[in-house]
Amino acid sequence: MRLLARLGSLHMVVAVLSAITGLYMGMVVLNNLTDFGTNQAFVRHVLAMDTTFESPNLMWRAITDPTLADIAYFAIIVWEALTAVALLGGFIAWVRALAGRTGTDTARRLSTLGWLMQVLLFGGGFLAIGGEWFQMWQSADWNGMDAAMRNVLLASVGIILAHLPNRETAPIEAGNRH
Repeated sequence: MRLLARLGSLHMVVAVLSAITGLYMGMVVLNNLTDFGTNQAFVRHVLAMDTTFESPNLMWRAITDPTLADIAYFAIIVWEALTAVALLGGFIAWVRALAGRTGTDTARRLSTLGWLMQVLLFGGGFLAIGGEWFQMWQSADWNGMDAAMRNVLLASVGIILAHLPNRETAPIEAGNRH
């Protein structure tokens, strides 16, 4: 029964979600490095705004210098790698906490940091900047809005779960006995 309580706990859920999300972000980095040109083209086209409606009122925002676009792409890859490290570090800390070796503070902070980095990249970078500033939503070919939203939602769920009160470990408050 004790094993079932541990396996079915909120901490286990957050640990597994940290591992899955960290693995996912690690694979994103691997794919960006091993198939460099595909997403390099994506970033270049989004920043150049060359597949949008090309409204003269908005095209002044376009960045057509390939060097600047490549700097942005490298920054994205580094950010994704650091996100993966934070999430996998959070997973390791959760495993240690579940084994009773440490508390959950470090695990919660690392996982939250990773998910917050994911929200900043995909929500701030891809949805807000790419989607609206560079009008990525207008492109039929170079539109990452759906993928960005999936990432924001996944990370947001992780943040919420990591910060829920845990009934299994919280002291019973007076007047709230079950």
